[in-house]
Amino acid sequence: MFTLNVPNLLTVLRILLVPVLVVALLAGAEGEAGNVLAASVFAIASTTDAIDGWLARSREQITTFGKLMDPVADKLLIIAALLSLVSLGRLPAWVAMVIVAREFAVTVARMHARSEGVVIAASWWGKVKTAVQVLTIFLLILISPAPGWVDALVYAMVLITLASGIDYFFGMRRLLREAEVRRLAARGEQAG
Repeated sequence: MFTLNVPNLLTVLRILLVPVLVVALLAGAEGEAGNVLAASVFAIASTTDAIDGWLARSREQITTFGKLMDPVADKLLIIAALLSLVSLGRLPAWVAMVIVAREFAVTVARMHARSEGVVIAASWWGKVKTAVQVLTIFLLILISPAPGWVDALVYAMVLITLASGIDYFFGMRRLLREAEVRRLAARGEQAG
């Protein structure tokens, strides 16, 4: 199941950096050096996400392991950072819960769509959501206490996360309907 290639190694590296990020955040909660270290770990881990996807597509090294573990690694990184920030009092718990709930709902929906033979590609909203989440979390890690403009970015992150979730569900609904129409048409042709 695991194909040894650079994109998959970067995905594994991102997963391995999650506990490093949590320790750097929670152990370095008091000092600026700890914030810089944690922000650096988060930046490196986030960068591996962009690089591994680009490499997998450009080198045609898309694997089953990568398709499965890349989104898991992304969610682990974001959720671990959010929960650590809540623990440190840098992020309201409700913000983390909205984002975690959206990620969980989309993951379950994606699994359902796959079971129906429908693959849903990342949309523009999903890409914007990821970029805004990464930027906001990076700033919350690096700057403590957060200035007002970072707090405003947190609210923007929540709104964009919700908008991307709504877009995902409407897109999924349309694709599932189209797949059902194709299945019914294929059955009709076989019967005729």
